[in-house]
Amino acid sequence: MAVSLAGNLRKMRVEAAEPVSYALRLGSDEVRLDQHLGATLSLAFTGAIHCVACGRATRRSFGQGHCYPCFTRLAACDTCIVRPELCHFDAGTCREPDWGLDHCMRPHVVYLANSSGLKVGITRETQIPTRWIDQGAVAAVPVLRVGSRRASGLVEAALKDGLSDRTDWRAMLRGDPEAVDLEAARASLRDRLDAVAAAAAAAEPRAEPVELSDAEVRRFTYPVLEYPIRVRSLDPTKVRHIEGTLLGIKGQYLILDVGVLNVRRFAGYEVEMAVTTA
Repeated sequence: MAVSLAGNLRKMRVEAAEPVSYALRLGSDEVRLDQHLGATLSLAFTGAIHCVACGRATRRSFGQGHCYPCFTRLAACDTCIVRPELCHFDAGTCREPDWGLDHCMRPHVVYLANSSGLKVGITRETQIPTRWIDQGAVAAVPVLRVGSRRASGLVEAALKDGLSDRTDWRAMLRGDPEAVDLEAARASLRDRLDAVAAAAAAAEPRAEPVELSDAEVRRFTYPVLEYPIRVRSLDPTKVRHIEGTLLGIKGQYLILDVGVLNVRRFAGYEVEMAVTTA
């Protein structure tokens, strides 16, 4: 059996099933790749790239699929998306105030997760659990709800003293991390959290912090037949045709017997894809 699709690559659509469900999207079409583990996956990159925001052709991709004009114009590509504590909406300099209202002036959650070890992170409340799955977390738990992205960034920045805010993607792709008691980790932050939340509320009028001490831990398993011993990154800008056996999917990575591909990184790239099952 063979499945063929062609179009511009997009971030995989995920669903918190057991295991996680993944749909690879090419333009307006998609295929449930988690149903094709063990199949031969062929990805032929044509060399064409189209901006995920405006659709124009671009020779080079910036910020996970944008052309340079969109990368420098859109609020979604601003520095404060990576470092939300630097939000400058109230200074009147947001690149897109309407977008900022809709995406940043919304409830956000500060959380603890275990993807390659214990880490702290933030996400819009509506992005739970998608954000956790995109990071390849095997477990995550909410810690605090606040009223804006800047407030969540202020809390995260304060908690980074002693907590990582990054995922080691290579370790994440080598297998499940050592178990972490996230409820105990959350409880250990309680004394610090009061002071951190108070400081965020003083600095950000929309903070309105609410501790989520009773929120349950969410756990995730991923569709993986076999993890790689050595993680080799695949780059379609260097090798246009990638073909191998699909061994698994985790985070936004395809795990093949020839290497791993970060789908999100190459959003907007035009691909001709074929999945062949014996």
